[in-house]
Amino acid sequence: MFPWACPLTLFASVSSSGKKRAGEGNGKPLQYLCQENPKWGHKELGMTEQPPPQQTWLTDPFLSAGPMGIENRTGVMQFHFRPFSTDPSVQVVLFVAFLLLYLGSLMGNFTIALTVWSERSLHTPMYFFLFVLAVLEIGYSTDIAPLTLASVVSMGKTTVSLPSCGAQMFFFIFFGGSDCVLLAVMAYDRYVAICHPLHYNLIMSWQSCTQMALGSLVLGFLLSLPLTALICRLPFCDNAEIYHFFCDMSAVMRLACADTRVHEAALYIISVAAVAIPFLLISISYAFILATVLRMKSAEGQRRAISTCSSHLIVVLLQYGSCTLIYLRPSSSYSPEEGRVVSLVYTFFSPLLNPLIYSMRNKEVKDAVGRLLRRQTPAQKAKAFFSEK
Repeated sequence: MFPWACPLTLFASVSSSGKKRAGEGNGKPLQYLCQENPKWGHKELGMTEQPPPQQTWLTDPFLSAGPMGIENRTGVMQFHFRPFSTDPSVQVVLFVAFLLLYLGSLMGNFTIALTVWSERSLHTPMYFFLFVLAVLEIGYSTDIAPLTLASVVSMGKTTVSLPSCGAQMFFFIFFGGSDCVLLAVMAYDRYVAICHPLHYNLIMSWQSCTQMALGSLVLGFLLSLPLTALICRLPFCDNAEIYHFFCDMSAVMRLACADTRVHEAALYIISVAAVAIPFLLISISYAFILATVLRMKSAEGQRRAISTCSSHLIVVLLQYGSCTLIYLRPSSSYSPEEGRVVSLVYTFFSPLLNPLIYSMRNKEVKDAVGRLLRRQTPAQKAKAFFSEK
């Protein structure tokens, strides 16, 4: 176990004839008696040999408490995830469903990214941010899905070490936080396009777009690093079963055998910074957009303005709604089973639905994807050439 292994207070358990058991009557552990009475020796404590040294908390990575006291231990802390069901047939169905959702999200987001990259007509700020969002979704789903699939197919027997769990936690917060900030940037882009169309090219220059995209990644990194470091330094007890399908922060903290109020406060603050503040900025942007649309005299202009925002608004409600139910609620009302079910929305369904929403509700993206799929590869062109000969 690591230095953050579960602390264990060692009590004196031996006594001699005519002597009281050490600590009896006052309920104090042996180390406190020794600290309060540094001159005490083995006779005063009623022990037949010298009491142990002052290191009484089990924090050494190679020590653990067994039936015979402290013994060497060379393993590391290993977690495993609670299976959704103990029925193997149910687990097989879940494995197939999760695999299809993961492959669908990969294909959808990769198609969106490739379409925006290859189509010159989509080289605009709005689609540049859509490209970055698709890349974040690929990383987000890839961070969660493989380990979840391995756990499901093994009926929860797949183990993950604490460093690996911390790495998954770090990238989960990084991609998720960057995603939420980027959605706020996309809302600002729509605000400038609708409310200040004459200054759009000046405000949303490529330099500004690149800076805002990089800023969302930097903020995601700054949100993920301190919280991951705090949680990974917690002492964990013998129970290593995570009541979740990935290393979620709340589920991992519930395994700690120490006071986690500071860590819960840190999680709540970071959740406010990653979810509540961007959602507030999005709400303000759409309030100005709505006011501008209502002042438009052209029905066609109103329809076009609403259509350019509808896809983004659906994605925002899907992403922020599920995250709010998990991370912006009091820890006392947290339900592990409910948290696991709601987490499926933003870990498996949201990465799949985002490219579908943008491609189905945006005519430019739909047409560009159609042109990309109809475009012949070099092998197809060569085959057609030789067939004509």
